[in-house]
Amino acid sequence: MPKRVIARNTVGNGEGDPLHSLPAEAADLRRTRGCFMERFLAVAGGQLGPIARNESRQQVVSRLLELMREAKARGSDIVVFPELGLTTFFPRWWMDDEAELDSFFEREMPSPATRPLFETAKSLGIGFYLGYAELANENGATHRRYNTAILVDKNAEIVGKYRKVHLPGHADDRSHYPFQHLEKRYFEPGDLGFPVWRAFGANVGMCICNDRRWPETYRVMGMQSVELILLGYNTPTHLPWIPVYDHLAGFHNHLCMQAGAYQNSTWVVGVAKAGNEEGSELLAGSCIISPSGEIVAQATGNGDEVFIAKCNLDISRFNKEAMFNFAQHRRVEHYRLITERTGAIPPD
Repeated sequence: MPKRVIARNTVGNGEGDPLHSLPAEAADLRRTRGCFMERFLAVAGGQLGPIARNESRQQVVSRLLELMREAKARGSDIVVFPELGLTTFFPRWWMDDEAELDSFFEREMPSPATRPLFETAKSLGIGFYLGYAELANENGATHRRYNTAILVDKNAEIVGKYRKVHLPGHADDRSHYPFQHLEKRYFEPGDLGFPVWRAFGANVGMCICNDRRWPETYRVMGMQSVELILLGYNTPTHLPWIPVYDHLAGFHNHLCMQAGAYQNSTWVVGVAKAGNEEGSELLAGSCIISPSGEIVAQATGNGDEVFIAKCNLDISRFNKEAMFNFAQHRRVEHYRLITERTGAIPPD
């Protein structure tokens, strides 16, 4: 039996080991089939507090390394870091100077500044997910900018790359607001789709921040039998141009991830960069969600923090055979509008 991992803050059976066993119905089903299984993966969230605009890569990497070492010391197989986990959330500022903008981007991975992450991960035998701004030079094109995340295995090999598809915010200058959200100006929409990789003994997918609000994100990976979705986010609790839902920021954050987990029978790990960053309050609420839709581990504050859950991947498999058996129950002939249209049909 794998070593028991106790989460720092959990919701479950009151013993720090929440909902990590197969439901009774699943256990009965597997025993009758003669193939009862329990596949455990210890997953850590590595939430970050604010990153200052003038904080160097080396300073940030030092913080990440501290979280990585703690995650490993507590028995984790993989640690998940936030979106744009190497810099402040720079799209809050309008920049005309290309050199200044490029200073927030990574031209290679690993880079000299981030190589200690890879070296330490390999020496410890732990994998990680890391979000960062990518300056790509490929296919004959130069200076293509993406909001990117990578999946790194226990041998420090990059086994997957994802580029953010659903870019929020605006591209026009709104300098009359206290801060902006210029992702549509500084990034291109991701061009890699929503792939799923076989890693850590699981089917693993990735997405970033605003992607979590779109059901298609989870469903495309769900159609590839995803069992674990890793996502980082930097989410302001206040949007000056549309403040109507500010009071529901935390509720909506968990709502979309819990629904995606349940409806696609997958574990979801959402990890924030949180706290007051350069005058913008970033949402915390980092958590690990089971395929039942329940939050089983959660960060307790809005600073640098490790939280852990021991995830039984077989729960995902059971739910895919029962409630959400896509092959038995989906009726694709009625879903054509999803791919035929981008906007909704106008009302009469």
